[in-house]
Amino acid sequence: MDHFILALDQGTTSSRAIVFDHNGIPVASAQKEFRQHFPRPGWVEHDPEEIWSTQVGVAVEAIAKAGLRSTDIAAIGITNQRETTVVWDRKTGRPIHNAIVWQDRRTAGHCDQLKEEGHSRRILERTGLIIDAYFSATKVKWILDNVEGAREMAEKGQLAFGTVDTWLIWNLTGGKLHITDVSNASRTMLFNIHSLKWDEDLLKLFEIPPDILPEVRSSSEIYGHTAGHFSSEIPVAGIGGDQQAALFGQMCTEPGMVKNTYGTGCFMMMNIGSKPLESKSRLLTTVGWKIGSETHYALEGSIFIAGAVVQWLRDGLGIIAKSGDIEKLAASVNTCEGVFFVPAFAGLGAPHWNQHARGTMVGITRGTTSAHIARAALDSIAFQTLEVLLAMQNDSGIHIQELRVDGGATVNDNLMQFQSDLLQTNVVRPKITETTALGAAYLAGLAVGYWSSMDEIKKQWQLDRIFSPQITTKEAGTLLKGWQRAVKAAETWASSE
Repeated sequence: MDHFILALDQGTTSSRAIVFDHNGIPVASAQKEFRQHFPRPGWVEHDPEEIWSTQVGVAVEAIAKAGLRSTDIAAIGITNQRETTVVWDRKTGRPIHNAIVWQDRRTAGHCDQLKEEGHSRRILERTGLIIDAYFSATKVKWILDNVEGAREMAEKGQLAFGTVDTWLIWNLTGGKLHITDVSNASRTMLFNIHSLKWDEDLLKLFEIPPDILPEVRSSSEIYGHTAGHFSSEIPVAGIGGDQQAALFGQMCTEPGMVKNTYGTGCFMMMNIGSKPLESKSRLLTTVGWKIGSETHYALEGSIFIAGAVVQWLRDGLGIIAKSGDIEKLAASVNTCEGVFFVPAFAGLGAPHWNQHARGTMVGITRGTTSAHIARAALDSIAFQTLEVLLAMQNDSGIHIQELRVDGGATVNDNLMQFQSDLLQTNVVRPKITETTALGAAYLAGLAVGYWSSMDEIKKQWQLDRIFSPQITTKEAGTLLKGWQRAVKAAETWASSE
């Protein structure tokens, strides 16, 4: 087949584009980092114009690197950092404020107030989400309340809100489309995951005018075509929030299948089939995808800081020059020698949901070196993953036989082995670890008939390596107890403020 699929993978720290062939193999890619803005402690912002310019730039670059023209691209699929909130002027297409990033904690006080007022149950039942500053609803309200004239413009229908997928599609189509898909909508805390519609009561609770919202579509259909940017029109045909796209790219299409993505944050998802399941362990219930009339749901455990801890060691502490150096430094010691690092830079996610917790390091001695800190930082990713997996098993009643993994950190064999040791289960790494972008490509390709069916796609998944436990259950339990003590210390610090 002489056509290809272009996946746009708009992440928290960079914009990427990958061209995939009919076998699901990447043939070319391009990536560009963009600035992170921290106006105050706990606040995180992006410039939406920079998100757009970097994303369209790498899209054109990836096509050129592959030696292709836009006429060779059968469709574009989009996957994106979720919850990050953009509000822009419909007339000018210009944002009225920086994007408020999913990591941002400025609305934590408002979330506490909502809990105190007794809204937790209603929001959980309708959205599958726990009240937290992580989600888009309180971010939108903050922009409307704090940008001069914003609320009046919103009431007049002059503003548009969107998560990053919506912002990209608006720009790709020259402002013709103001849409999102069910997977992204389900992360706003405004969307009813049972009716698959925006929830009128929640819109009133958050004082958000309905006219500001995008139209919600399925995850795989021809939404429209690009306008400009490329030398010919290309169908835009797939949308999936990054974690849902990774679940799809890993071909976790049957209930009980689980994947974990190691990115800026760390996100574990279990396919739970066609009906939402309410978590008893403070996990999130979310929409996985909708293809045609069929909707798949998932349980999710969100870990806010994973790969970001490596960036902090590089940029904040300066103990490594580049992110790739961490594996060698951490591997220079056999263990972290009793040092535990809880990277709660943006609070603790699942299953704790403590938005006031902050980063904590315990067990430091005079003999602690940068290698021990690096090792403890990597170990923290695996410990957080373990807590979520235990919660997921508790909710589903399913003993998880294997964990499919993807994302940047999966190239680190030592981390993957430690992950298997802690979980006491197999960690399975596929040959193609770019599963987030691949999921978006599959969603788009299915919509335009590039791939004929799910069965055709399933045959493309290929194993790279299986990591099996090399320590005993008792040894893993001892390590977990040390981690739990460290988490307790982080929460105690937060509670004594």
